[in-house]
Amino acid sequence: MAHRTLKTSYSNLSDRINKLPQGAPASALLFSILKTLFSEKEAELVSLLPIKPFTAKKASRIWKMDYSEAKNLLDKLADRAILVDIERSDETIYSLPPPMAGFFEFSMMRVRGDIDQKALSELFYEYLNVEEDFIRELFTEGETKLGRTFVQETALSDQNALYVLDYERATEVIKTATHRGVGLCYCRHKMQHLDRACSAPLEICMTFNNSADSLIRHGNARSVSTEECLDLLQSAYEHNLVQFGENVRTSVNFICNCCGCCCEAMIAARRFAIMNPVHTSNFLPGVNEADCNGCGKCVNACPVEAMTLVSANDPNNPKAKIARLNEDICLGCGVCVRTCASNLIFLKSRESRVITPKDGVNRVVMMAIERGKLQNLIFDNQVLWSHRAMAGVLGVILNLSPIKRALASEQMRSRYLEVLINRYSKRLNKN
Repeated sequence: MAHRTLKTSYSNLSDRINKLPQGAPASALLFSILKTLFSEKEAELVSLLPIKPFTAKKASRIWKMDYSEAKNLLDKLADRAILVDIERSDETIYSLPPPMAGFFEFSMMRVRGDIDQKALSELFYEYLNVEEDFIRELFTEGETKLGRTFVQETALSDQNALYVLDYERATEVIKTATHRGVGLCYCRHKMQHLDRACSAPLEICMTFNNSADSLIRHGNARSVSTEECLDLLQSAYEHNLVQFGENVRTSVNFICNCCGCCCEAMIAARRFAIMNPVHTSNFLPGVNEADCNGCGKCVNACPVEAMTLVSANDPNNPKAKIARLNEDICLGCGVCVRTCASNLIFLKSRESRVITPKDGVNRVVMMAIERGKLQNLIFDNQVLWSHRAMAGVLGVILNLSPIKRALASEQMRSRYLEVLINRYSKRLNKN
């Protein structure tokens, strides 16, 4: 009976997690991960929480628990980086982040003794790198992706720099953030426990704004100044790390500094290259092939194997090689530019600009529509959405393309939404 109850608690939590666009396919490995991070009671209680952010008062009502007891439990979960809490002047708002980028990574962003991080690392590796369903679903489903590549600004020419918008600059994200936190790189920390980590810097995972505020207050990240954060970014450049950040234009919550050997996003970019699992920057490298000596430094530095050596087709030197780019899988990070000692690699603008969602609501709604989970955002059976939250979601839907609006309407099967979309479409046609 106890085993049956245990399985039910973690199954319920798995079902709750999978209501979000960024879910986690259920498996024995997932249940083992959840069992490491949550007690049986916590798993059952968290499975009842709403998808949208909530207050301790709402949690206590859902749990049928005394307010002080509920708040104490929520704060303990935030201490362990299971929940993210946002402090407002009148109350604290809580939310359960997705597994990635979320409580999977947060569990490894500092050294801690309350969980067995070595055992957890082994579970993560098996679930993400061997079982593969989670990574495939996270990075390849739908057109709108979790993360995007930031171009390395030092690789830009003065002319190219004129065409880089503020939200495309990691330096601007750092300078404009309300809070800046740094923690251990989840990927390399995990691989360290498996004796497979590379020599790239470990304490270099950057979080910003509300996420950073919560992680810093609970000791899961270290608060850093703008200057120190910029210094860490420069260190990432020097170690040929790729800046992989949240796929939004405003209020970016994270920028990871990724190596090609340990980091999940780069591994996914290689493994599922044809599916374009990571949004690229708006640049591509160009190679001056006429003068390339085929040294291979750019090939070794490329984290996704987009740069390769091919025959130079020189009849006088049959063994001569030159670097050549596969544009279809290139991230446009610019790492290869700084590695070329002869300055024969340069960045050029892509023919079509990459579209980045405005903010987190926009991205989540688009991901939900593309993954068939929009109804979970609208009809949260734990607690009704506020008018403001509903207005935000509907605002995103009404500004989508006609095809995406029709897809949203089909998923919702809602007369209310259908009427709104029809009225909006008629207004557009009149204009």
